[in-house]
Amino acid sequence: FQRNRDARGPRIFSDDRRRRGCTLRCRTTPFDIEAAFLMLSHRFTRALAGVGHHMAAHSHHLWPDVTADAHEQYWRDSAAMADNKWAHVLGTVLPEAQQHIARHLSLPDPGTIAFAPSTHEFIVRIASALPRGFTLLTTDAEFHSMNRQATRWDEAGVATVVRVAAEPFGTFVDRWTETATEIQPELMFVSQVFFDSGHINSDLSALVNAAPAPETIVVIDGYHGFMALPTDLSPIADRAFYLAGGYKYAMAGEGVCFLHSPPGFIERPVMTGWYAGFGSLADAQVGVPYASDGSRMSGSTFDPSGLYRLNAVMRMLSEESVDAAAMQVHSERLQHHFVAGLETIDTPLNLTQVVPMWPGPRGRFIAFVHPNAQHLHKAYLDRGLITDVRGDRLRFGFGVYQDAAHIDTALHLMDGIV
Repeated sequence: FQRNRDARGPRIFSDDRRRRGCTLRCRTTPFDIEAAFLMLSHRFTRALAGVGHHMAAHSHHLWPDVTADAHEQYWRDSAAMADNKWAHVLGTVLPEAQQHIARHLSLPDPGTIAFAPSTHEFIVRIASALPRGFTLLTTDAEFHSMNRQATRWDEAGVATVVRVAAEPFGTFVDRWTETATEIQPELMFVSQVFFDSGHINSDLSALVNAAPAPETIVVIDGYHGFMALPTDLSPIADRAFYLAGGYKYAMAGEGVCFLHSPPGFIERPVMTGWYAGFGSLADAQVGVPYASDGSRMSGSTFDPSGLYRLNAVMRMLSEESVDAAAMQVHSERLQHHFVAGLETIDTPLNLTQVVPMWPGPRGRFIAFVHPNAQHLHKAYLDRGLITDVRGDRLRFGFGVYQDAAHIDTALHLMDGIV
């Protein structure tokens, strides 16, 4: 990769090289670590001044400084406009956020996007359109909220839940397709990137095309994919739902989740809020009207501050000429630097414990399977090193506010903890 410097000094990838060198699949060849770091740490001065050495960018990504100004701008708009702020939020702020998301995901119509405080709200709203006793096909590697909800549906007789094992990864798509054909589910839910391993389901079309019937509802959980990997949804935009949010790689914090809804699917969800028919409020109400675009999946009054933060982050990335592809490559370089450093310290962690196997494509974190993962996580935290643990999986996340020196400090803090 070539690097350029803009007037402010951070090193960035040339657009041409970035487009030709980055796809949904990660590179696995060795990197010249000093050659092309993004060096956006100057955008995170407030967060980096906080407590602890942060290596959990995949869990709670630090917020750039522009989000503080954006959050304050929301307060100022609320104070100045009072009730009239909603015309500004819905007419200016929300459409800008839709445009940013659609651009990064190559969605043909920004109007298919709705927002909610959490992805769980969307999951429940989607399920509300299905008959009691529906069959759900999912995996054993979905995030906690979905896994919990699916388990409870099964317990209560709301749904019959069938889970396909995510591992071995090499045969997952085939097993997913075979099971869908066998059980004929009404709802299919699967992650673009599995949260407990970082495995990338790079062929989203294959997952979607496994649907056994034209009316089968297919939902892709993109929380570990959106702004983490270059993602092109245009081939499946008319067939699959896609949900994600700002808490992780979009760097905008909680409360700003979104759902892309394909036209013609779930036009009248049973669980609904008044924003789903906002455009018809001035008319005489006959029945329960719904919008024809993505806002049909909206709820009710919400805190729009997350939209302000999301827009600020997206503008910042545009100013820096940085996109998901560049951030992915930056993460790969950091991961290689981290892995090389493991051999220089006293640690029980090694590459045989990494899932998926190293080297190979993965999301923006490295997961180690270790029986003492909980102990290591706590011991690191006692030294000020912030990591993330899920059961026996210890995860290290990599983000644009980190550089080689940041990784070296993390390795130093890990040294001697066994």
